[in-house]
Amino acid sequence: MSKFIYVYHGGSKPESEAEQQRVMAAWGAWMEGLGAKLVDGGAPVGLSKTVSASGTADDGGANPISGYSMVDAASHAEAAKMAEGCPIIEDGGSVEVAEVLSM
Repeated sequence: MSKFIYVYHGGSKPESEAEQQRVMAAWGAWMEGLGAKLVDGGAPVGLSKTVSASGTADDGGANPISGYSMVDAASHAEAAKMAEGCPIIEDGGSVEVAEVLSM
């Protein structure tokens, strides 16, 4: 098994208490469905700063992240397949899937 990080991009913030409960239930059900393969449920993140040779920008970059999680999977293909049910996709976002390499 290898570890893979899910980096979430986009999505939307719930605008009401009912919408927040719906979104949290969807995330909970998806994560529960991942079972023991979910290594770290992660968390949403705030606006990022982008640091480069040109300096620091406060705009979050070209494709700002909105959160992350980490899973165990036998292959990159399996990790990507597991990400297909992520609730952020239904909310207009995307999931970037990358293997965490051993050093």
